[in-house]
Amino acid sequence: MAHRDLPGIIAPHVPADTYRRAEATGQPVVIVVHTTDPSGRPLRHYLFPLVIAGAAAMGCWGLVAALCALMDAAAHTATVIAQTAGPVGVGGITLKLTRSKSS
Repeated sequence: MAHRDLPGIIAPHVPADTYRRAEATGQPVVIVVHTTDPSGRPLRHYLFPLVIAGAAAMGCWGLVAALCALMDAAAHTATVIAQTAGPVGVGGITLKLTRSKSS
């Protein structure tokens, strides 16, 4: 009678008749477990570093875009303030931010 294991059983076991026969005769029981060795590295070993590097690159580009937007807003703000304020004076020192329209 051939013994079949259900799929998914991890630990092999010896069928009862084989064990009793080996116990009665003193024969050793040899258990052969067939496994397949992976031929190469799994894909996740390559995928994780690529995903991390891609996320870091996208984060850096996002940071650059945010800094460019911030500098653009600051330049526009400074231009608007310079056009509307005229000369700015602090402590007796007066700076003329823009040229007057008459000159």
